[in-house]
Formats: sequence, structure tokens, C-alpha cells
Amino acid sequence: MAVHPIKAARPIAAPDIVTMSGVRFAWPGRDGFRLAVDGFTLGEGERFLLIGPSGSGKSTFLSLLAGIAVPQEGAVTVLGTDIAKLGGAARDRFRGEHFGIIFQMFNLLPYGSVADNVLLPLSFSARRRERAQAGGGADKEAARLLDRLGIEPALMKRPAASLSVGQQQRVAAARALIGAPQIIIADEPTSSLDRGRQMAFLDLLFAVVADAGATLVMVSHDESLGHRFSRVAPLESIARIERGEVRP
Repeated sequence: MAVHPIKAARPIAAPDIVTMSGVRFAWPGRDGFRLAVDGFTLGEGERFLLIGPSGSGKSTFLSLLAGIAVPQEGAVTVLGTDIAKLGGAARDRFRGEHFGIIFQMFNLLPYGSVADNVLLPLSFSARRRERAQAGGGADKEAARLLDRLGIEPALMKRPAASLSVGQQQRVAAARALIGAPQIIIADEPTSSLDRGRQMAFLDLLFAVVADAGATLVMVSHDESLGHRFSRVAPLESIARIERGEVRP
């Protein structure tokens, strides 16, 4: 069945589910790279596209938003919790419960089956496991997501490494979505696809994210994708990036 393009709009008066304020961050050992975010909010249900060239700091921004990195100053509040104040293990649990991440290189287990890859996040989050099982079992939910994304049941037991790039991309999307996390982060997920396949994948991703009621944050260097999103912003409008010698 054809999936029609979706132009998602931010809900009226949608509550903010992410707030970053007074954030200051520098990677240890990387003299001269500093990122500052005075203020940033992400509304529930938004489809937000962050634009910036390679090496501009987009991945650092995403790492802060998801609690992979911790700022030296400031607050990163997600769903009412300042994750900058959590310890490492607590941040990992929080991220596993509330975030689904589609990595640029997919990061699938190459010799694990398609089903094993999709079900993997449920091993790290009891809440996502419970949500996935609520509809008749986690395996059934994995199959439903894969079918929604165009992966046939016959491929469920195939090793991920045997799939095409487009198929691996869809498996990575199903893995991010299983267990209904509230926030989906997609880091350059269409960079390896031609134009036609980019649009087809975005059609599918938007439809499945809408079904799940999730908020989507996508990073890209391709400004032409902006018309598909409810909000588009270049990184420099959100964060200040400084490079050069750090002065005492």
C-alpha cells in the first residue's frame, strides 16, 4: 500500500519536552572546540530538522540532547528531568527508555538477525519492553514495525549484513521505534541514499513516527529536505561554536 507524504505540523500550544539552557560544553582533550547553547526548546510532536555541514558540531549537539555527553555548565531538561544531573548509569537508563536513535551508519549487529536487531533496545529498558509486549508480544510488535517499513516477514531471520543499504536503514528505524520511545533522533539517516529513496524513506519514517505519537529530531546537511518538517533551524541559530586556542 502506498504511503503518502506527511507534512506534520507542531500541535498548537504543544508542551516543551526538551529544554536546554545555559549549556557550555567542551570535549575533553579537544583543545579549542567549545559549544554553547543559551536556550533551546523542543515541543511535543514536533518534526524538527537541524541543518549544518559536516564537522559543524551537529553530532555534539545531539549527544548533549540525548545525554550521551554532559555539559560542564547548564541544564538539559528532558520530560521534566535534568539529565545533566544524572549519573552515567542513570542517564543510560533514561536514554534507553525515552529515546530511539537512528545512527548515520545504522550500527546494526551485522551477524544478528533482523529480529534480533530490532528487539535489542528492549534488553535495556523495562518500560519499552512492557509497551512492546502490550500489543500481543514483542516479536509481533517487531514484525508489525518492519512490515510498516516495508521489510517482508521472510527477512526476519536473515542476518543484517545480508540486507541492502535501504533495508538496513529501515531495520535501524524499526529498532529506534520499538517500545514507543517519546523522542526519535535521526542522525543523517538519508545521506547514503539517492533522492528518490530519500523521499520514500522520509514518507515511511514520518508515517511510523506519527503512528507512535513521537517527536522527531533529524540532522542533515541537506537544506532541501526542510519543507517536510514543521521546524527547520541551522545549528548556528541555536548554538555558538568556537574553535581555536583556549586562553586561561
